[in-house]
Order: sequence, then C-alpha cells, then structure tokens
Amino acid sequence: MNGQHRAIFVSAGMDAFVIARANMIESQVRPNGVTDPRVIEAMAQVPREKFLPDAVRDLAYIDADVSLRPGRYLMEPMALARLLQLAAITAEDHVLHIGCGMGYGTAILARLARTVVAIDEDPEFVALAGANAAYPNVTVLAAPHAAGLPAEGPYDVIVVDGRIPAAPQNLLAQLNDKGRLVAVVGGQGTASGKLFRKHGNSVSERSAFDASVPILPGFIVERPGFTF
Repeated sequence: MNGQHRAIFVSAGMDAFVIARANMIESQVRPNGVTDPRVIEAMAQVPREKFLPDAVRDLAYIDADVSLRPGRYLMEPMALARLLQLAAITAEDHVLHIGCGMGYGTAILARLARTVVAIDEDPEFVALAGANAAYPNVTVLAAPHAAGLPAEGPYDVIVVDGRIPAAPQNLLAQLNDKGRLVAVVGGQGTASGKLFRKHGNSVSERSAFDASVPILPGFIVERPGFTF
C-alpha cells in the first residue's frame, strides 16, 4: 500500500453504518484534499446517523446535504470537512458553532477544540443538540444565527454551519486577535468556502474552495444601491 489510501476491511459482523462511515472518509473526505489527521479522526469517530431524524437516517453518509426539516440541512461531509480543515482548530481553541442543528458538527468540534459554544435559533434544535452533543466541553444555547453570542466570546474560531450571503461584521468582531471565521459565503451556485482572519482592527479574507450548500436561515441579504 502506498500510503495515499487505506484499505477498508469489512467483516460479516460490522454494522452497516460503520462501513458507510469508513467509506465516507475514503471516498468523500480524503479525495477532496482533506489531510488534517485530527479532522479525519473526528469525522471517523462521530456516528453521523445519530444526528438525523429517523426518516432520513439511511441517508447519513451520502455525498449531499440531508434535510433535517424544511429549510434546515445537515451539511454534506466533504464541505464540512474542508471548512474544519480551513479553520485549523487547535486543542486550545474556544469555538463558536453557529447553526448547530441536531449537533453533528458540534460533536466533531468537541473533539478538536478546548471548548465549544453551539447556538441555534430553533429551540427544538437547541434541545436536540444539547442531548446529542452532551460533552463536558460543550455548551448549547439559543441565539439568533446572525447575532452570534458575544457574551460567551471572544472566540478563537467561529464556524458557520451553512451558506451565508456575506461575513457579518458583528461576527468578525467577536473574534480574538488572529481569530478565524470559516463559512460558505455567496449566492446559490456562486459560493465558496472562505477563511476570514482577524488582525487587530483589520480582517483578511481568502477563498479556499467552491461549494454549493443550502443557506442558513437568519442572515439578511444586503441589497446595495438604496439609501434612506
């Protein structure tokens, strides 16, 4: 074996979801440039199927976004993995997870960061994520997505779990100096995974990869050209 790919050994007693999770890593995550061993290990450990409604649990490991309910989705594995790698999260980081849904991304972040604050503006998702991602280093709270949660900051990393039209300045203001925000930013069909890094009073921006994921509710699309 040349080290670029790992063989997947399947035994008769292996759970179908365990096999599917291994296949997700080898066919969706690694081939798309994800090489961070901590991200790969975390995604290999977290059972994605446990963070979905029963009706769509069998779709847990497809290479597409999965509907949680109308207007809300679990982000496809490849896009999430690339965002997490882009964030370069360390074991000392304090992370804000925006739009936690049922807690899948939160559970992965709990394995990467020192502490995680997860927020959602849907109270039912807050309750589900609190139960599904009940780790000692995780706090799940209700808050508007676009507002973030300044009271629990400042943050070393902010992860937005869904597409947004632009990076809101109020979220960037919640970062520590040298803090990072990662999100899929742009319109449908024209979005990209972006890294925003705070440097004192300025922010740098880098587009890292093209992505097409559903929009996260709560962010207002600014329409320039009108003054009042």
